Amino acid sequence: MDLNTITAVSHPQTRSELPVWTPGDAWLAGGTWLFSEPQVHLTRLIDLTDLKWPALAITESHLSIAATCTISQLDALTCPADWLAAPLISRCCRAFIASFKIWKTATVGGNLCMSLPAGPMISLTAALDGVCTIWKAGGGEQRIPVVEFVTGNQRNRLSPGDLLRQIDIPIAALKRRSAFRQISLAPVGRSAALLIGSLDGDGALKLTVTASTVRPIPLPFPKPPDASALRTTIAEAITDDLYHTDIHGKPLWRKHMTLRLAEEIRAELLGTTPP
Repeated sequence: MDLNTITAVSHPQTRSELPVWTPGDAWLAGGTWLFSEPQVHLTRLIDLTDLKWPALAITESHLSIAATCTISQLDALTCPADWLAAPLISRCCRAFIASFKIWKTATVGGNLCMSLPAGPMISLTAALDGVCTIWKAGGGEQRIPVVEFVTGNQRNRLSPGDLLRQIDIPIAALKRRSAFRQISLAPVGRSAALLIGSLDGDGALKLTVTASTVRPIPLPFPKPPDASALRTTIAEAITDDLYHTDIHGKPLWRKHMTLRLAEEIRAELLGTTPP
């Protein structure tokens, strides 16, 4: 869609060249949502393409994902054999309602900044202990865990002019055994519940609930819970007001599926049979 209120497009190549943020500005990365509907309040786009951030970087301690990394670039990552959680990357990429054309344009950072409950990059990075690096509008940086970055349906911790730079995932999280469950009302519909569980070498289990809730809900268990303890913890941690509602699923059904999928994950990771 043409954005006919735009009067200027800025192309900074370094952070020092980023223009002073003013009302009517918007960051442009993939632009798959930005150009999908009228944006009559916007007058200038700040194109992040020329910053040329490396899409992906692997260090001894982290996998760093640039906010401008596309879904196709992330999906194409060749992971070391000991990254037992690596299949989550592909499964979350395929949780998008998107064609291959969108994959080549849509960005990981854009998905986080949209902060939709069904955002699969939120699910992936939250479950793997991802930490956001934010360039603050007034200078400096701020690091926020993904589970704290998204605060609600299309709400997050960004202030006007703040820019999400990257998401860092600890290598230790990528080495945990994991289990994935997702459900939609339609065969290729938006996720109504997307849960990811992981188990570390010490037997600690972490369950991350997304899509069924308005924000990511992490549920850590220092010791593997039984089915009853799991249900009780979910009921106490996820109150009814935290379940999302829209045409893709009502809260009561999302709650039911959250409990069901959580038990499936627990059973898979602990090698038991769900009731």
